[in-house]
Amino acid sequence: MTGPVIRALTRSDAHLFDSFHDPALVGRSAFGHRYATVADGGEYRPEWIRVALRDGVVVARAAWWGGPQDTEPVLLNCFDFAEGEEAAAAELLRGAPWSVEYELIVPPGWRDLPRVRAAASARIAAAEAAGMKPLVERYRYEWTPADGLPERPGRLVFREEPDDAVILDVLRRVRSVTLDAHALRTIAGPGGLEQAAREELDFFNWCPPPRSWWQLAYTRDGELAGIHVPARNPGGPCIGFIGVVPEARGHGYGYDLLVESTHLLAGEGATAVAGSTDRGNVPMAAAFARAGHRITQERVHLV
Repeated sequence: MTGPVIRALTRSDAHLFDSFHDPALVGRSAFGHRYATVADGGEYRPEWIRVALRDGVVVARAAWWGGPQDTEPVLLNCFDFAEGEEAAAAELLRGAPWSVEYELIVPPGWRDLPRVRAAASARIAAAEAAGMKPLVERYRYEWTPADGLPERPGRLVFREEPDDAVILDVLRRVRSVTLDAHALRTIAGPGGLEQAAREELDFFNWCPPPRSWWQLAYTRDGELAGIHVPARNPGGPCIGFIGVVPEARGHGYGYDLLVESTHLLAGEGATAVAGSTDRGNVPMAAAFARAGHRITQERVHLV
C-alpha cells in the first residue's frame, strides 16, 4: 500500500472534497450532516480544506470553517476518514497550518447509537493522535415559533448599554465565577480573567450589528443582575451570551435573560434561534429546556 499524499485543495480541484464516500451515507459525514464548498452552496472554502489521497482516492478529509469576513479559520468541524485510515487522518491534522479547536458535531444521545458512537470515537481518537485533547461537550439548541414564546417573568428591567468599558466590566464579573469550560481554560492561561472577558467582547463584535441588542439586566431595586446578547452569526439568529453576575445567582435569572433574548429575536422575525451550553452547566441547560429550546445536536470540543 502506498503512503498517503496530503495536500490542500484549490478552486480547480475542490470537487475532491465531495468525492469522499461514507459507506452508509454517500456525500455526507458519518453523522448525517452534509458538507459543501461555497461554490456548491455550503460554507467551506477550498483553501481551508485538506485531503489525504491514497492512489488518487480521498481516504480522509478535513475542512476548517470561518465567518465571511475571517481571514483565517476559527474552528475545524468537518473531519472524515475511511475505515482503517486513522493514521492518515491524524497525519492530515498534524500537518495542518491552523491550530484551532475541533468541534465534532453529533446527534442527541449519540452514545446510545452504536454506529454513531463508533464513528465519533474513531474521530476523537484520531484527533488525540494528532495532539488534541477533549475539552468539553456541549448541547446545541434550537427554538422556532412553533415551540411558543415563553412568557416573560417580569422580574428584571433591561437597558441598552452603549459603553464597551461597562460591558467589559460586567463580563469580568460574570466570568470571575463560571462553569464555562472555554472560559475556565482561558482564565487558567497567561491572559487570565481579563482575556476571558475580552474574548467574549470580541465575539460580540464579530457578530453583525445591531449593537443595541447588547443589554444589561437590573432587578426592580436597581441592582445589576446580568447581561444578555441576542445575536446573529453566519448561521442565523442565536443566543450570543447569557451571564448572571455572581452576587445575583441563585434566583434563576439565567432563565429571564434567555427569555428576553428569545423575545427580541422573535420580534425581529427570527424563524429559528440557535443556542448552546456546556453539558455540565445544569442550571443553563434547565433554563433552555424550560424556555422551549430543543436539543438538536451535541458537540464534542477538542483543543
